[in-house]
Amino acid sequence: MLPAALREGIDLKREQERERERALWNERMASAEAMVPLIGELYRDRGVVVSIYGRRLINQSPVAILKAHRFARQINDVELPIDETLPILRAISKLRPGASSIDLAKLAVRFRAQGGDLDEFLQRELSDALGDPTGPAGGTDVVLYGFGRIGRIIARILIAHTGNGEGLRLRAIVVRKNSEDDLVKRASLLRRDSIHGPFEGTISVNREDNTILANGTLIQVIYSDDPSSVDYSKYGISNAIVVDNTGRWRDREGLSKHLNCPGVSRVLLTAPGKGDVMNIVYGINHENVTAGDSIVSAASCTTNAIVPVLKAINDKFGIEHGHVETVHAYTNDQNLTDNFHKGNRRGRSAPMNMVITETGAAGAVAKALPELTGKLTGNAIRVPTPDVSMAILNLELNSNTTVSEVNSYLRGLSLDSPLQQQIDFIDSPEVVSTDFVGSHRAGIVDGLATISNDNHLVVYVWYDNEYGYSSQVVRVLEHMAASHPKVLPERSPVPV
Repeated sequence: MLPAALREGIDLKREQERERERALWNERMASAEAMVPLIGELYRDRGVVVSIYGRRLINQSPVAILKAHRFARQINDVELPIDETLPILRAISKLRPGASSIDLAKLAVRFRAQGGDLDEFLQRELSDALGDPTGPAGGTDVVLYGFGRIGRIIARILIAHTGNGEGLRLRAIVVRKNSEDDLVKRASLLRRDSIHGPFEGTISVNREDNTILANGTLIQVIYSDDPSSVDYSKYGISNAIVVDNTGRWRDREGLSKHLNCPGVSRVLLTAPGKGDVMNIVYGINHENVTAGDSIVSAASCTTNAIVPVLKAINDKFGIEHGHVETVHAYTNDQNLTDNFHKGNRRGRSAPMNMVITETGAAGAVAKALPELTGKLTGNAIRVPTPDVSMAILNLELNSNTTVSEVNSYLRGLSLDSPLQQQIDFIDSPEVVSTDFVGSHRAGIVDGLATISNDNHLVVYVWYDNEYGYSSQVVRVLEHMAASHPKVLPERSPVPV
C-alpha cells in the first residue's frame, strides 16, 4: 500500500491533469462556438461551404466541429488544432469569396508549411473564388418528378444546399394525388424518415396554394400522372431541370415528354438510362455532359458506388477481368410478405429472406468506363436491411500488389484527390452497415476486408444506396446547372 503522502501527491497530480483537460476542452469549445456563425454567414451570404478533409461543417454543432478536427488524425496522426483553423476562417470571412467549397484543413497544413502573411497566403490559394461568381444569375430551377425515397432525400439535400440562392433552387414536386390530405402526408414524409431521421429545420404547408415551405424554400406541389401535361411556366418556373425519380420512363422517347412542358429545358433520370441516354457517374465522366445534352441519366446507386473504385484500381494496377457481387438492401419494389411480382424471386417477403436477383451494374460500368467493357460480370443479393448496401469487387489484375499498397492508395484518394467526393475509406474493425447511413460519398472502401494474393484482389465497398446516391445525383445537377462550387485549395491529381 502506498504511503499517504505519496498517494495524496498522485491524487493531486491527477486532479490537476483533469483540470487542465477540462480547461483545454472549454477553450476548444469556445473556438468551435466562434466558428459556427462565421461558417453560417459564409454559406448564407456567399454560398461558401467550409469543410475539413471533405467533412462539411455547415449546420454542425460545436462538438461536431471538434470531431471533424479530430478526424484529421487519419491524415498525419495528429489532431488538427482549432487554434490554427479559426484565424484562417476569420480571414476568409473578411475576404468574402464567391461560391466555393473551402477545406480548412488543407489550408492550415499548407500555411503551416509555407508560413508568411496569412492574408497574402489566402489571396493566392483562394484566387479562383475571389472574382465574379459563376453560374446562372439567380440560380437554376429544379423540379422533382416523383417524391419517393430518392426524391425526398434529394429534396433534403437541395434544401440544405440552398445557401445564397445562386445555385440549385427546388421549385416544385410533381406527384399523383392519392388522397384529400395528400399535401399534409407528403410534407410529413419529408419531415420524418425512419432511416435518415427527422428533417433538420422547419416545415409548414399551405393548403390553399398547395405549397410546402421548408427552411425558407417554397415548394409548389403539382398533381399529375402525365409528364407532358404540366405547364410549369404558370408557377414562375423557367429553364428548369426536371429530375425524374419515378423510374417509369428510362429511354429518350419517354423522358422527352418532360421537354414538351413549358418551363423545362433538361431532364435528369435517377435510374440507369436505356438506349442512347448518357449514363453519368459524377467524378468519372460528368465532363461529357454539355449544355446541349437535354436528357441525362445519373446511372444507379451501385454503379455510382463501384465505378470510382474500379477506375482507381484500373488506373494503377489494370483490371483483366472481375466479378461484382452486390449485397443490397431491400427496396420498395419488393413485397413485405409473399405475393405476386413480375420479377423472379422478388415476390418473396423482403424482410424475411435473402433474395438472389439480377443487377445491371456490371454492364452499366462500361457506359462510364469503356475500357472495362466485357471485363466484368455481376449478380445481386437483396437482404433484410432497409438501407446501406455492399459491393464485393473480385478482380484479376494485370500486376501483382499487396493489401497495404491497395489500402494506402485508396485511402489517399479518399483524403485528397479529384475522387475525394466519391471514395471514402474506413479501417475500423467494428463498423457495420448502419454506421454508413447518411454517408454522402458514393462508396466507402472497408480496408480491413481487403484481400490480395499476387494479382488477385478483393475489395469491399459499402454504400448508402439512398443518401450516397442522391448526393451523386445532386452533383450531376450542379454540373448541368454550371453551379458546382469550386473546390479549394486545388486538389492533387489522382496518383497512379
